[in-house]
Amino acid sequence: MTVIEMELTKEQYDIINSTGNIKINAVAGSGKTTTVIEYAKTRPATSKILYLAFNKSVKLEAAKKFAEKGLNNVNVETAHSLAYRHIVFKNEYKVRPQGYKTNEIAELLNLQGNGEKHTEYVIANHINKFIAYFCNSNKQKVQDLNYLDTVTDPKAKTFVSSFYDYIVSQSRLLLSKMDKGEIEITHDFYLKKFQLSNPKLNYDFILFDEGQDASPAMLDIFFNQKATKVIVGDTHQQIYGWRFAVNSLEKADFKTYHLSTSFRFSQDIANLAMEVLKFKKHLDEHQSIPIIGKGNSKEIKTKAVLARTNFGLLLKAIEYVTEKKKVKQIYFEGNINSYTYADEGASLYDVLNLYNGKHHLIKDKLIKAMQGLNELEDYIEKTEDVQLAMMVEIVKEYGNKIPDIIKAIKEKHVDNDDKEKAEMIFSTVHRCKGMEYDAIQLVNDFITEEKLAKLKEDKKAEGINTTKLNEEINLLYVAVTRTKNSIHIPEPLMPSEFPKSSQIHVMKVVSEKEKEQQRKEVLKQKTDKTKSKTEKAYSVEEVRAKHKDAYKPWTPELDNELTVMYCEGVNVKDMAKHFGRTRGAITSRIKKLELE
Repeated sequence: MTVIEMELTKEQYDIINSTGNIKINAVAGSGKTTTVIEYAKTRPATSKILYLAFNKSVKLEAAKKFAEKGLNNVNVETAHSLAYRHIVFKNEYKVRPQGYKTNEIAELLNLQGNGEKHTEYVIANHINKFIAYFCNSNKQKVQDLNYLDTVTDPKAKTFVSSFYDYIVSQSRLLLSKMDKGEIEITHDFYLKKFQLSNPKLNYDFILFDEGQDASPAMLDIFFNQKATKVIVGDTHQQIYGWRFAVNSLEKADFKTYHLSTSFRFSQDIANLAMEVLKFKKHLDEHQSIPIIGKGNSKEIKTKAVLARTNFGLLLKAIEYVTEKKKVKQIYFEGNINSYTYADEGASLYDVLNLYNGKHHLIKDKLIKAMQGLNELEDYIEKTEDVQLAMMVEIVKEYGNKIPDIIKAIKEKHVDNDDKEKAEMIFSTVHRCKGMEYDAIQLVNDFITEEKLAKLKEDKKAEGINTTKLNEEINLLYVAVTRTKNSIHIPEPLMPSEFPKSSQIHVMKVVSEKEKEQQRKEVLKQKTDKTKSKTEKAYSVEEVRAKHKDAYKPWTPELDNELTVMYCEGVNVKDMAKHFGRTRGAITSRIKKLELE
C-alpha cells in the first residue's frame, strides 16, 4: 500500500481503506477529488483504473491532478470521450458538433403538419427531445419508452398525444439515418450506440464522479463492468433531470460512505445549506444530512452573482453595468454568448427582430418562419422551450434597448484567461457547478419555502411534479454552497427563523403585496386635496410611500452594512430595496463614505 502524504479525515480514511463496490455521498466542498485520488494511490500499482469525469473541463483538471501524483495507471475520460473512441473511430461516423436544429429535422424528414401554422416545427422539436430521451436512457428500443411521460405542459401534452405515432416513427427514421451514416450523428447517438454494444472495459477499478447526474445509458455501461466500482456524488446536487439524468447513488446497491465535512465554508454557511435542504419536508422527501463546515477563508477577492435562470441573471447584469459605470471588467461563466443564444442557435437579436417585424434581419430559420411574437409564444407553449421563453421575456422587458445593453456588457466582458481580473462574475447555477467564490449574491428567482408550503396546502393542485420541485431546492442548495466566505441572499429565499450571521447578509426585497400597497398610497396622496403639495411633510410622506426609510438618519451600523454590501458588489437598486431608501440616497451615502 502507498503511504498517504496528507492528513485526512476519518471519513476519508474509511473510504480509502474500503474494499468492493462503494458509493460516496459527498457534500459540497468536502474534498471528494482529493479522496478519489488518495483512493487510487492506495490501489495496487499494477491496477488499471478508469476515472469518469462529468465533462471535458473536469476531465482536464482531474487528469492534471492524477498526473501530478504520478498515477500513470489512471485513465481519465468522460462518458462521451470513451464512447467516441469505441464507436466513432471504428465506424468512421461524422459527428455533428452542435446537434440538429428544429428546422433542420423538419427538412431532413420532410415533415408534414396538419395545416396549422408551424406544426412541422413543433413535431420536429419533439422528435429532437424524444431522441435525446431515448439516447440517454438504458432502453433497447424507442418503443420501450413513453415520451409523454416527459411532457408536463397541458398544451404540449395535447399536441404530442395527437401526433404521437408520427413522432415515434419519425424519431426511429432519423435514428436509422444516423446509424447508416446517411447523416451526421449526434453526441447522444454515439453514446447510445456504445451502450447498446454492451462493451466490456478492461479496468480493475472504475471511479464514477458526479454520479448524481449520470445518464441511464452510461450507468448501464458502468453497472455491467466486472471492475470494482466507486460512485461519487452528492444526492442534493442533482440538477440535470431536465437532461434525463438520474441519481446513480440511489440506483447503486453498494455500501454507502459519506464525506460530510466541507473545507470550503464555515459552519454558519453549512447550517444555512442544511436548512435549505429541509425545504424538502414539504415534498415529504427530506432526509436529514449533517454538514460540518470547516472553511475559514477571510478574503474577498472573487465575487459572483448567481441566478436560477438566464433571464434573472441577465436582468441583474444589466442593472450592474448600467449602475456601476466605473466597473471595467466582468465575466460570465460559460461566456456571455451562451446567455444570448438558445441551444438550437436562435439569438436574442432574432427574437428582437421578430418583435419589431424586421424579418429580413432574422438569421434563424425557425424564428424567421414566425409571423410575429404571438406565433412564437404559441410554439413555445407546445414545445416547452424554456430558453426561447426567456428570450421573449427579455425582449418584452427591454425591447430596442437590448443591442446597446448587450454591447455594454460584452465590452466589459473578459476572456477566460483573465477571469481572475473580473470585478464581478455572473453565472447561472448550472454553469457554476463545481466552482467556488469568496462572496456571492443570489438573484431572487429561486424556489421559496413559502411557495412550497402553499403547494403542499393546496390539496387540489394537479400536475405538481415533486421530482422537479426537489431539483429546484437542489439548485438553491448548490447556489448557497458556492461561497467560501460571504453570501447576500434575498429575504424570501431564507429559511424561517434562521439565526443572524456575520457571513449571511439577508437582503430585503419589496413583495408584490407591498408594491401594490405602495401604489395605493401614492395614488391616495396624489388625490388628497386637503394637504398642500408645497409642504415638506407631504413630500416626505410621498417618498416614504415607496421608500419606507427615506430621510431617516444613517447610523454607524447602517453605514457598516452599506459598506459591506457595496464592497461585495451588490448593486444600487438592490441596496435601495434593502434599506428602504431611494437610489439617489444610496448613491449619495456611498460618496459620503468615500467608497468610490
